Amino acid sequence: MYLPEPLTKLMESFMRLPGIGPKTAQRLAFYTLKMEEDDVIDFAKALVRVKRDLHTCSICGNITDQDPCYICQDKKRDRSVICVVQDTRDLMAMERTREYNGLYHVLNGAISPIEGIGPEQLRIPDLLQRLSNDQVQELILATNPNIEGEATAMYLSKLIRPFGLKVTRIAHGLPVGGDLEYADEVTLTKALEGRREL
Repeated sequence: MYLPEPLTKLMESFMRLPGIGPKTAQRLAFYTLKMEEDDVIDFAKALVRVKRDLHTCSICGNITDQDPCYICQDKKRDRSVICVVQDTRDLMAMERTREYNGLYHVLNGAISPIEGIGPEQLRIPDLLQRLSNDQVQELILATNPNIEGEATAMYLSKLIRPFGLKVTRIAHGLPVGGDLEYADEVTLTKALEGRREL
């Protein structure tokens, strides 16, 4: 079936995004055709601005349009605690809880020998430099509860031990509303390990 070249190009562009296959790309392309021209121009400008105006914070590695980022600049934040996350999306998830008021450190990934990612590809030297500050007393390891996240947390905990800081790991376990019978053994084990007194 013949499609005009601009439409084909748009569909191919949408398919470069993760999770977008040919059918979804086609649906998005035809939706774009129905949009008002001003809305399409605003959308295109937003895409360009994301690439031109955003960079990583020189302190924590968060994505920002200013340096340092708004979290690192916030004087109300508890500077004695740093929460280590794999990427900015994890930082955003932690912020949505509104329970954490410390600082962050974004690693930009996790140790994964299969994917060729070792400690040297992560922002670990920057973290160690931040820990030399006497103000930091606790490091919370909030890497993902998968093999790569666990390996990264174990590596960091051993590396940080000489600093004499309190190193904690976020608890993993059952989601709210989940049923025990459907949980796998690893999830149940982590739920037991993370139990607390009521």
